[in-house]
Amino acid sequence: MIVVDTNIIAYMLMPGPQAEHAKKAYAADPAWVAPMLWRSEFRNILNTAVRQHGLPKSQAKELMEVATELMWRGEYEAPSDRILELAAESGCSTYDCEFVALAMELGVPLVTADKRIASVFDPPAIHLSVFL
Repeated sequence: MIVVDTNIIAYMLMPGPQAEHAKKAYAADPAWVAPMLWRSEFRNILNTAVRQHGLPKSQAKELMEVATELMWRGEYEAPSDRILELAAESGCSTYDCEFVALAMELGVPLVTADKRIASVFDPPAIHLSVFL
């Protein structure tokens, strides 16, 4: 089991230079989990793709359905007190710290595309390129 940040989910499902890396991470450990926040962040990624890159709205809706299926057994509530502590100590956003707190709570790695998170929270955070 690994916690994945929203970008890893997006890389898995959307074409781009990181898609193969995300697929390899999934092959290495398909038990992906994330805090509930991933849904809002992924919707924002899809919205940006629609507005800025011409992704058809119908395809964005399909990708959201596929992502929801991918993550449906792996959604957790991260502990608020720990999120706030981590954010205050690190200067990182509470959004990022949700993923870190969940990884700490579950005692599993956080695979992230964010170099800063991987650096500040090593462990449990590990950059996707290092995880592979």
